[in-house]
Amino acid sequence: MRHNPLMRIVILCGGESPERDVSLASGGSVARALLERGHEVVLVDPAAEVPVAAGPLRPGDAVDGFEVGKEPPALLDRQLLRRRMHAALTGGPVLELLRGAELVFLALHGGWGEDGQVQDLLRKAGVRFTGADGAACAAAWHKGRAQAALGAAGLPVAERVLWRPGAGEVPEEVKRLVAAGPVVTKPVADGSSVSVHRVESLSRLAEVARASEGAELLVEPFLPGREFAVAVVGDRVLPVIEIELTTPLFDYTAKYQPGAVDEVCPARVPDGFAARLQELALRAHEVLGFGEGAYSRTDFRCDAAGEPMCLETNALPGLTATSLLPLAAAGAGWTYPDLIGRIVDLAMR
Repeated sequence: MRHNPLMRIVILCGGESPERDVSLASGGSVARALLERGHEVVLVDPAAEVPVAAGPLRPGDAVDGFEVGKEPPALLDRQLLRRRMHAALTGGPVLELLRGAELVFLALHGGWGEDGQVQDLLRKAGVRFTGADGAACAAAWHKGRAQAALGAAGLPVAERVLWRPGAGEVPEEVKRLVAAGPVVTKPVADGSSVSVHRVESLSRLAEVARASEGAELLVEPFLPGREFAVAVVGDRVLPVIEIELTTPLFDYTAKYQPGAVDEVCPARVPDGFAARLQELALRAHEVLGFGEGAYSRTDFRCDAAGEPMCLETNALPGLTATSLLPLAAAGAGWTYPDLIGRIVDLAMR
């Protein structure tokens, strides 16, 4: 792949989702990699009161680190963050800064950054950006619709029920799954395993429902087998990662605290099984509309018989020092700056 000449690149990070802290950490890591490759960088958090977080930065400049806490941030006024974000991306100095850049690197995770809204705003503004387009992001973001699309295409997915607590009695389908339990509940549209719970009784389900504040939930059987992740960058499928858990679920705390889990890449599995997971990840990437200029990470968990099930496909997977995509890249022999450079090159095709 050819490498593009030195450019002015704006990194969008932070944002309005519960993954805000992860996104800020990703943004700093991406900035250091781009500076190492000789680019000029501006870090922008479009949801912040002062959106320009750092820059313009030039090679040799330092970038402050950002630590991800054990719990997602408490977004006391998410609507305020969204108003700031929309205003920044649709007018004023931030939009002019984006239009003046040769590329916008999207290090936003969750919420508007991953459901397609930011991508659509940037497209309408004529701004070139990294990663998938708005349609592919939207297709992957809603877990229920994404799993339905994958299942219709013949990919293995678990049984699932969508449920919005507060809209009447618990559906019989949900009660049946809990009775056969345990089950996993998760927001139908969220990332970084925010608010994912293992539920073994209707009383515990009621607690989770109250905490959801009416948000739509996906309820599916708990899969007791091994957990894997496979990333696709352009037309390249990266080595399989196995997440070796010491807890029942790969939740937010486990994902972003060093040493909380063992993440092995390449996974210690038979070649045929690894090839099967890679084929499934590539098919998921294609079914959901990710083109060759995009990248994604598909997560799998095995059932009691050892059969892998597609859990979800992530349109903007994390790029922190402990994230899975950089680990997969290292398994392919890429440095972190190599990975970021390839994402940039894909966007500049």
